[in-house]
Amino acid sequence: MARGGRDRLLGLALGLLLALALAPGALRAKPTVRKERVVRPDSELGERPAEDNQSFQYDHEAFLGKEDSKTFDQLTSEESKERLGKIVDRIDGDGDGFVTTEELKTWIKRVQRRYIYDNVAKVWKDYDRDKDDKISWEEYKQATYGYYLGNPEEFQDPLDHNTFKKMLPRDERRFKAADLDGDLIATREEFTAFLHPEEFEHMKEIVVLETLEDIDKNGDGFLDQDEYIADMFSHEENGPEPDWVVSEREQFNEFRDLNKDGKLDKDEIRHWILPQDYDHAQAEARHLVYESDKNKDEKLTKEEILDNWNMFVGSQATNYGEDLTKNHDEL
Repeated sequence: MARGGRDRLLGLALGLLLALALAPGALRAKPTVRKERVVRPDSELGERPAEDNQSFQYDHEAFLGKEDSKTFDQLTSEESKERLGKIVDRIDGDGDGFVTTEELKTWIKRVQRRYIYDNVAKVWKDYDRDKDDKISWEEYKQATYGYYLGNPEEFQDPLDHNTFKKMLPRDERRFKAADLDGDLIATREEFTAFLHPEEFEHMKEIVVLETLEDIDKNGDGFLDQDEYIADMFSHEENGPEPDWVVSEREQFNEFRDLNKDGKLDKDEIRHWILPQDYDHAQAEARHLVYESDKNKDEKLTKEEILDNWNMFVGSQATNYGEDLTKNHDEL
């Protein structure tokens, strides 16, 4: 499994892709998919390891998924640099010929927002069955679970049955939390909160609760150290744990378990997955400037960015290269 200590994101979960496999073609829409849980912030910039193609790909897949992560590979280095140069002109908001950390942060936040709303737009038609530009709970339920609800006899496997039985009320609970006016009909903004709860303040408690439910295998309402480790590492063979797992145990004891009672309650889980003092866009912007600023004046010229182009096309500044395949006026 993925190394938890390096993850920017590490899974909060509503994943029922099993439904599509069990009834191919029967379900038109996908249920909310498993995402990644936020873990500890990156190390201090001065201690951060040098980037390489593999780590670019790791971050790339974490943000876009494996399929979209291939996007920037479609261009030659020359094409990438040319299109990146046009993006740099847009990032330089005041047109002074320099890109500051703040300008990069603003651009990255814009890219993140666009990614989220584009994601919602891609699936909207699958759920808005009556084309009224709203999605009711009933529409979502039928699009996602309709085959199961109409053909329960086809799901004899207890594991499959329990999966559906668990996920349906869980989706309903999340839908109701996103539905601010309580009419069981989601506007685009409410549906966006449903699909991307980590981006909305009023959904943060749902994120924490779902994380707890995912990892709390003994059902005591807390996460002990073994449950915390088991979520990111499957010990398939007897033998010593990898060094990174040992490090994660230390992280649990020293930084996760704030009251030192040997387990994480909801407040501690929130502190872990939704750190209030950590801004991903700010951290990414600072990292890009630190790695590319040759003269150490704490701002970047276009030349400095293009000299380090491979880092930028594998970063959130270009949505990991996706922006490079768009027309200039689409950005």
